[in-house]
Amino acid sequence: MSAKGKTMYTLTSSQKMMIFVLSMSLYGLSNMFTELIPSFRLGPVELSVEYFAFIPLTLCMLFHPFYAAVGAALGEVIFGELMLGQFGGLGELEKFLTFSFAMYVAGRLVRDPQSRAQVGIAAMTGVVIHQLCSSLVDIGKVWIGVEEFEAVPGLAESVVLAEGVGFLNDVLFSGILFALLPTLYLVPRLYGKIEPLLGIKPRAKTDRYEAAGVVSPKLVAGGIALALIAFGAEALSETDWNFGEWDSGFADRLGNGAIWLSIAAAAVVAVAVLLLMRAKKTRNGPKDPKGVPYA
Repeated sequence: MSAKGKTMYTLTSSQKMMIFVLSMSLYGLSNMFTELIPSFRLGPVELSVEYFAFIPLTLCMLFHPFYAAVGAALGEVIFGELMLGQFGGLGELEKFLTFSFAMYVAGRLVRDPQSRAQVGIAAMTGVVIHQLCSSLVDIGKVWIGVEEFEAVPGLAESVVLAEGVGFLNDVLFSGILFALLPTLYLVPRLYGKIEPLLGIKPRAKTDRYEAAGVVSPKLVAGGIALALIAFGAEALSETDWNFGEWDSGFADRLGNGAIWLSIAAAAVVAVAVLLLMRAKKTRNGPKDPKGVPYA
């Protein structure tokens, strides 16, 4: 127990790994389903489902934010790219860094998973951070000249307007419908119920872990550093320096069949992890890292 009277929320290595793999498979599964959902156009505005962000958001708020966030970002790469026989090279690093950081921050902002105010603010903060970083990276690529984009002929600055519209669309449409509302519903209802089923102790709002609820200067500096790395990687991906890019043509040959294969693979992994966690819970019961059963 710390000097402030708060206990440190800790998980065993196997629990962290199971959360990581569960987040990876569930988000990878959901990411494939978004590929099957058609987009709709209302005049100049295209409405599309960007992602089901409520899945990593929920896991980050209920469990360990770092492992859930990184697992979700990796799940998109594995099941959304590699399983389809394609990989974007350095360009994938930008999505990986910005998305995992945004989900991690959202998970840290929640001290009390039963507080709808904290959950709602954290969910929208995570979506805004991710979409803002992605938009700024796209704008930066045009401004430094590694990518051509002139929505208005002869006016490169028009990318700001186009990215601004896209940012608002993703935040207000996908952000509210597929991040905020489901997360507001799931987190308070699952808290204290899903963790024991998986052999994990629910974290109390008095627990201390990674300065939960605090946006420290160190966290801000880390976010800026990751954003700069993401921008550099994305900029290089538009040049001849984009190494690691490949496409086997597997997705082109099978069409939606490739997506369903990826969905099946992600579902198998998710079910296997859930069964393993249930088996460990049934056999041993939830225990702390020292092997002592929780009360």
